[in-house]
Amino acid sequence: MFRIDGKVAVVTGGAGLFGKPISGALAEAGAHVVIASRDQKKCDAFAAGLRESGLSAVGMALDLASEASIREFVTTVEQQYGRIDILVNNAVSREGIKDLEDLTREDIEKSASINTTGLMLLTKHVVKGMREREDGNIINVSSIQGAVGPHFPVYGNTGMSSPVNYTYDKWGMVGFTKWLANYYGRFNIRANCISPGGYGPGLTDTEGKKEFIENYKRLTPLGRFADDDDIKGPVVFLAAPASAYITGQNLMVDGGWTNW
Repeated sequence: MFRIDGKVAVVTGGAGLFGKPISGALAEAGAHVVIASRDQKKCDAFAAGLRESGLSAVGMALDLASEASIREFVTTVEQQYGRIDILVNNAVSREGIKDLEDLTREDIEKSASINTTGLMLLTKHVVKGMREREDGNIINVSSIQGAVGPHFPVYGNTGMSSPVNYTYDKWGMVGFTKWLANYYGRFNIRANCISPGGYGPGLTDTEGKKEFIENYKRLTPLGRFADDDDIKGPVVFLAAPASAYITGQNLMVDGGWTNW
């Protein structure tokens, strides 16, 4: 029930921080994975590594800020592979992401062009084929910042923060997921969300973030950050027949952070 052999899965931002474990997990579960982002070379390199391990993956260029690129991408995938069974909306742009009083209209529009507008337009073009086939699965990658308000004291004196448009975008993604689930359920299309908490592999400058790391672990019931396997399992579950009767849900992958 956790196999997705032969399914065609698209992962946006598929060679990025969350994208690599997600793409790898879907390939390990039997899917043919299309790893998509603006950086074609990065996608190609990661896909090549998966193929060397005996998995099925290709890299492909996609610019979510351009509807023309979105149309071309979806057409290419459907022509080459016949369909898109699984869409994982994982890509996120941090361009223009700032605190409220520092934001300009240009900042807001720059962030939204990928995180809101681009995500919705890609889903629009992919879901058309899913609707015609009456089969499809959409998984959106949100965040704990799309389920609770930012806990600013956790950052201490590190200078880190949680910018306002990131929270806005991630809350919107959860609502969008529920809309998709309710509207397209009659066409046998499911839509769910995962909301990861703190992610260990993303903490590259651990010395400068020591106070945040200690605070976060202390305030998380499981006492640690997520690792790659913690992201992989929930995505495979939502992509596979094991979750066939689950739709419109936001699965918290946060070690209990949002339990308080």
